[in-house]
Amino acid sequence: MIGRFCALFCVIASAAQAQTLDFPSNASLQMEEVSALDSYALPTGTWDGSAVPVKTVEGTLTRQAWRIDAPSLTTLQLLRPLREQLRNDRFRILFECQTEACGGFDFRFGTDTLRPPEMQINIGDFRFLAAERTGAGGPEYISLFVSRTAQAGYVQVTRVGPDTADHNALVTTTAPALRATGIPATQDIALALEQSGHAILADLTFQTGSAQLAQTEFSSLQALADYLLVNPGRRVALVGHTDSSGSLETNIALSKQRAGSVLERLVSDYGVRRAQLAAEGMGYLAPIATNLTPEGREANRRVEVIITSTE
Repeated sequence: MIGRFCALFCVIASAAQAQTLDFPSNASLQMEEVSALDSYALPTGTWDGSAVPVKTVEGTLTRQAWRIDAPSLTTLQLLRPLREQLRNDRFRILFECQTEACGGFDFRFGTDTLRPPEMQINIGDFRFLAAERTGAGGPEYISLFVSRTAQAGYVQVTRVGPDTADHNALVTTTAPALRATGIPATQDIALALEQSGHAILADLTFQTGSAQLAQTEFSSLQALADYLLVNPGRRVALVGHTDSSGSLETNIALSKQRAGSVLERLVSDYGVRRAQLAAEGMGYLAPIATNLTPEGREANRRVEVIITSTE
């Protein structure tokens, strides 16, 4: 009897150990690869100029690509609840970085990822996290590669560790659906401009403290360019906003420079007439969320487009 109880306890414990992440209910599995015994080059640092530092780990390798169907989510909104779940599940965070701080393009293509379209990675906006815990069966490693498009968020989960009875238990989808609030989807930019006279260009990304717009394509800019092409008499102002970090004078200057970067990109890459555009900056004077949380500060760092005149 004791032997049977111990065997049952071990099975339950194994299943509990395998269960790690609970994704929102609007997440769907796009792709999965499982190898009973394999190795994985786990990134442990930022691009050092020649390579991404890695730790080679071995065990059962599971890789899953997940799509979270909600427009305009930030990568922090995607990653933060998963990070907290890992910590609560006794994982130790080994390494974490964001976009340019990771190494940008070089880190992205120096890291093993699943292929598109199942796993979409925007090289101008992503986050990476590596974590470790040690259980009765030995060490277990998990990495999260998080990115987004204008339409959805994407998360690659990579697990390496002891074999489990059910690798599908790595992720469940019972958490509440994850939705962004207060930010219209880029495909609704034309509708928002017509109905309310303004819209947020929600998928734009800038390096922290920099006015440089990431070198990638943005659905919001294409949508705005299409709208202005169809409505050549419309004139708009691009208005930059920041969070509350730093002085007002510095933030007004930075927000206007960011709006200017968007203006130049619309002209150079999307063919918008310069006469239809103006660039202004508000700094932190018009927040749309609290500056007391990381998510709120990230939402406040934005560029809006406002109709100023029509012919």
